[in-house]
Amino acid sequence: MDDVITVDDTFSADRALRLIGRGSALHWTGDFHNAKQLLAALGRRVPVRRDGPFHTQRRRQAERARILNSLHVPMHDHTITLRRAPDVRAAYEEAFGPQGKEGPGEERPHGDRPGRERTPAAGPRWVPLRELLGVIGAYELRHRGVYVPALGQRIHPHYGVFAPTRSEYADLIAGQPLPTTGTAFDVGTGTGLLAAILSRRGIRHVVATDNNPRAITCARDNLRRLQMNATVLETDLFPPGRADLVVCNPPWIPATPITPLDHAVYDEDGRMLRTFLNTVRDHLEPGGEVWLILSDLAELLGLRSRGELLELVRGGGLEVVGRADITPRHRRARAETTSLWQLRPATTPAAAGLHRATE
Repeated sequence: MDDVITVDDTFSADRALRLIGRGSALHWTGDFHNAKQLLAALGRRVPVRRDGPFHTQRRRQAERARILNSLHVPMHDHTITLRRAPDVRAAYEEAFGPQGKEGPGEERPHGDRPGRERTPAAGPRWVPLRELLGVIGAYELRHRGVYVPALGQRIHPHYGVFAPTRSEYADLIAGQPLPTTGTAFDVGTGTGLLAAILSRRGIRHVVATDNNPRAITCARDNLRRLQMNATVLETDLFPPGRADLVVCNPPWIPATPITPLDHAVYDEDGRMLRTFLNTVRDHLEPGGEVWLILSDLAELLGLRSRGELLELVRGGGLEVVGRADITPRHRRARAETTSLWQLRPATTPAAAGLHRATE
């Protein structure tokens, strides 16, 4: 930001937007609820637009986020120092840990590996109001939970972990006939939802993995609540050993994340999907299966063709032996299809040779 301007209840949204457009950060000193109204008014003036090419939409989203994050409110430790401000201490401690303690990270300074972050610095500081409201919303959602029909229970997402508010993919895991399975891996478990479904379906040994420390804590908490017998490990992709079934619901869109939470949806250049498919065969027991959950949204956006996806499958020495599809129930969802791709090590010499050539 070029400069900082102190604003209060007398500021209009149009004036605030002009100042932000010049590169200013706005430090709010008025009433907390009026600050929320100003933020909402800014949002209406910079609406979400879904027209045009995908990358144009993403640039607009990044600019919109920059504008809305330019309105800051004062905090001291975990307390908002404004009139009529809510008590957010519990929400902040749940997201970041007690003041001054080190908490699990959501920044990714080293490639795709989550780093470690410290609790926001003690003492007075200025915080983007939009970020603060996200912390409050995450706290409320965590305690309310998200009911998942396929599980018949609520999942409680933690701050910084993608919430299964659209859980059609869980229906696919719950409804697909199981192969002969004693051990299953849930790679990229997030909240632990799919690991819970696999355990409920009677798989004796379920191992869930993630490389996000927040997700590890979240998955362990959910599986403990649900009294599911599953192991949760922090690692990149696969745990030690081999499994009869490997399940993965990777980020669906091969594009660059903008926010930390985007890593659950956006997979830059499709790196996670490519690495998973290139190596999963080495983590299967003889006769094992892979269940890959993917939406066709990347195809609809022109970011990856069906042929490119199938080429990735063949490049990993795998072949498609089945597919189950489901469409979103949410009325605001795009006209997309989510699929469970049932994969096994290829039996044809050509496919097996392609896998060896790419090793």
